[in-house]
Parts: sequence; C-alpha cells; structure tokens
Amino acid sequence: MAVQLEFDNDFAFITLNRPEALNALNFQTLKDIGLALDHIEASSARAVFFKGAGDKAFCAGADISELRGRTAIEELDGSLLGQSLFNRIENFKVPSLALVQGYALGGGCELALACTFRIGTDKARFGLPEVKLGLVPGYGGTQRLPRLIGPAKALEIMMTGRMVDAHEALQIGLINRIFPSNLVEASIEFAQGFSKFSLTTTRLIREAVRRGMDSSLNQGLRIEADLSTITYRSFDGQEGLSAFSEKRPPVFKDR
Repeated sequence: MAVQLEFDNDFAFITLNRPEALNALNFQTLKDIGLALDHIEASSARAVFFKGAGDKAFCAGADISELRGRTAIEELDGSLLGQSLFNRIENFKVPSLALVQGYALGGGCELALACTFRIGTDKARFGLPEVKLGLVPGYGGTQRLPRLIGPAKALEIMMTGRMVDAHEALQIGLINRIFPSNLVEASIEFAQGFSKFSLTTTRLIREAVRRGMDSSLNQGLRIEADLSTITYRSFDGQEGLSAFSEKRPPVFKDR
C-alpha cells in the first residue's frame, strides 16, 4: 500500500509508504490519502500526523513519471485533485501535523504547508523546485507559502528553487519545532499541548485565522467576533467558564 493508516490512542498516523521513490506523490497516493481521511473523520482521533516511510524523505514531490504526455485538461484536473485534497487537510475537523525527516520538496512541501503544524528533524529540507523544470507549483505552494512566511522570502525560495534547511525553516516560520531525535514521540507530546482542549474551539480558532488571512483587518475582526460568540454559546465555552469559577478542571465534550 502506498499509504498506511494507523491509530494510536487519540491520534491517527498517515504514512506515505513509497520509500523507493522517496515517498513521491502519484495520483493513486493522493486518492488513498483521501480514503484515509474518510476513516479518520469517522473516528475519535484528535489529531492526524503525516509522515514518510524511511529516513530520507517526508515526500520528495510529485511522481514525475506521471506528469508527461498529458493533455491540458488532464494537467488541470491533476492540479485540482491535489489542491482539493490539501484544502481538505487544511480545513479538516482535527488539526494536522507534518513530521518532516529528510526532503519535503514540491508536492511534499505543499502537503506540509497544508497541515496545521510542521515539525522537523535537523535533517529536514524544504523546497519548491518546480522552476527548475520550467513549471509553476500546482498544489497550493504559490498561495500558502507567502501567507506563511511572507511574499518576499516565498518568491526567493520559489524563483531560485533552492532548498531550505531545518534551521532556516525555523527562523523564517516555515516549521514550528525542530526535534533532533525521537520525532514521533516528541511530536505526540507537542500535540498533547492542544489536543486536550475542545476540538470545537480549536477548530474555530483555525477557521478564524484561515478566513481572516483572506480578509481585511475589519472583516477579520468581524469574523473573530462571530466565532467568539459561537464559543460563548457552546457547551464547552459554558463549561470552561463554570470550571474557572468553581476552581476545577473543565470537562470538554467537543460541542
């Protein structure tokens, strides 16, 4: 199987399992990731982790062997397939984490960008090298990377096609943490810092940021006010306020 799905207590793990191809994304892999998300959506998982098999790559990008000899419509459909899947990951009901060990290039970098958080080892390498093939990134890289690190730095990375090492990635905000070893265990500990809270609340926080990034400041403030009001009206919001007043830990129900 090109994609493996496993559950461990509160967490789901999607492993890109094509180490012989540096876990490159072919179209079947994209479809299999979608099927894995279907299973996670029906589960009680509180976060989903993406990782690559082996120690050389998270994902080295799209499978080039599939990209030649296509019609214009097939090329457009391929981009839309990847964009739709990565939009789904970005908007998924639970937060997502990309665990990057080795290369995250092209479509692999775009997959990581779609995740809520990016965690890497000191061997992580990021890049959108499509320019070297005379191509424009097609799975959201031209849109998500500038929103994450700013347009000037994003343009530099995309127009030179260069790789960004883990320490530069941390400096510019491309990744959240570097864990030199025990990446999975350290990332689970990181996820436990937010997975204990209401999934409803953390999902609305993500939505407020996501929608606000596409809006003016005034529009974003209204989005924030509306979503904040929803949380005050929610069970978990009322439970949190009651627990604070009663000096006890809250018991959230994700509603």
